[in-house]
Amino acid sequence: MSTFFQNLAGLTDRQVYRHEVAMADLAEPLGFDSVWAAEHHFDNYTMCPNVAQFLTYMAGRTKRVKLGSMVMVLPWHDPVRLAEEVSVLDHVSDGRAILGIGRGLGRIEFDGFRAVMGESRQRFVEYSEAILNALETGWIESAGQLYRQPRTAIRPSPHSSFKGRVYASAVSPESARIMARLGVGLLIIAQKPWDKTVAELNAYREIYREIHNNAEPPKPIVACFICCNEDAAAADAMHDKYTRGYSRSALDHYEFHNEGLADIKGYEYYGALAQNIRKHGVDAFVNFLADLQVRGTPQQVYDQMLQYQHLTDCAGFIGIFSFGGMPHDVAEANMRLFAKEVLPRLQALEVGASVGTPLAIAAE
Repeated sequence: MSTFFQNLAGLTDRQVYRHEVAMADLAEPLGFDSVWAAEHHFDNYTMCPNVAQFLTYMAGRTKRVKLGSMVMVLPWHDPVRLAEEVSVLDHVSDGRAILGIGRGLGRIEFDGFRAVMGESRQRFVEYSEAILNALETGWIESAGQLYRQPRTAIRPSPHSSFKGRVYASAVSPESARIMARLGVGLLIIAQKPWDKTVAELNAYREIYREIHNNAEPPKPIVACFICCNEDAAAADAMHDKYTRGYSRSALDHYEFHNEGLADIKGYEYYGALAQNIRKHGVDAFVNFLADLQVRGTPQQVYDQMLQYQHLTDCAGFIGIFSFGGMPHDVAEANMRLFAKEVLPRLQALEVGASVGTPLAIAAE
């Protein structure tokens, strides 16, 4: 499960934090395999500015669950500090960390960090190469175009290899090619028709095999916003109110409707998306984005997630159960019902891999 720290209901930020930490505390006793958090800054879309800090806190409150970033946005970080923070997290959790990375999209966040948005793809590539190498060797260095770093030790030195437990969010086709070259798995957050997602996933797999001597790529992870209720009509009502509320907040935060994104290097894909939104209307896009998510009775939720597993051959799902201004009691009931009726059935599926398992172990 993933916390989301979204504040759309006029609560204090303190109330949101108490609720989301309580939801995270439920993950291990309810049987979830991992706890995740997403990095965002400066508005109420998601209020977890330091994912490593939150996950390190959760490491001390748990014993079994893995701890994943969904994602850490590399252009907003000093690569040395990020590598150090990830190494600390892995040590204090005894190797339970899963590293999710991305290059970022929210202009409000690039502006707040005084970062050049048009450099994000290049910085992502150079930073990720340096960080991933550091987490294997214990040394970080770079002679890149934008990132120049003298050879420096990462202490504490890495707990164990991160190969097989690094994932990257990739929405544009160009990003998928970069992830294949880096040798990382994909974290799929549904934002486009599934046929396009599957086509790009298959292209990533082909590129990965070509680059890595026919080695099989890690199976992807799929993130879902979930509304689960014993009553189908009640689940639909949750979806109409809260999933659409989340979708509208995503459109506003990321400015999906801003055609000016096409003028920023590396974000041409989003300019085309904005043109499509202008053609069909904001409400149509909000509904489209919401309808990619999961809702229904436990059986309907399971069936939909099983369909997504068949489409993507994913190794696992990240479920988000509190979003869009959903009241705390509704969110907790949503998560508890899913954990009772759906989670064990998903965990029983044979998918040939597990999320965040080091490649050396997976091959044994």
